[in-house]
Amino acid sequence: MDAQALESLRSLVATERVLTAAVVVDGEPVAALLPYAVASDGSALVVQVSGLARHAAGMRSGATIGVLVHAAATSDRDPTALPRLSMQAVVEEPERGSAAFVDAATRLVERFPIVATTLALGDFRVCLLKLGRGRYVEGFARAVNVGPDILRSPGADGQAG
Repeated sequence: MDAQALESLRSLVATERVLTAAVVVDGEPVAALLPYAVASDGSALVVQVSGLARHAAGMRSGATIGVLVHAAATSDRDPTALPRLSMQAVVEEPERGSAAFVDAATRLVERFPIVATTLALGDFRVCLLKLGRGRYVEGFARAVNVGPDILRSPGADGQAG
């Protein structure tokens, strides 16, 4: 991937604030829209999940899910040319109170202060979506395969806006 495409991909992830998670629950597809942050090492996207939500059953540790982050669809943009990142991810659920949990929760609260309130509720948990293979489409006829290290920057902490 060239430097310009890599910068565009990272800008997309930094600018957008929600992702779509595609999971399977009881053999049926379920999609969820979730606010996210980037793990401090850039290896994962961090989300919170309510145990009351249907998609929560498909987001247990070890589950492989689909993740989609895309630019906002506005009336002045061709929806078929929206920049988008689609990746596989493996769900990890850090134990509440562990260093991984604290780091992930901190990232979420920095980006979405309301998370401090919702994580205090018993039904919410933090999930790390450990990135796997995927595809970044920057626009018409501009697509590249990507791997799990796509958000990692040497010397950077991986924070995306």
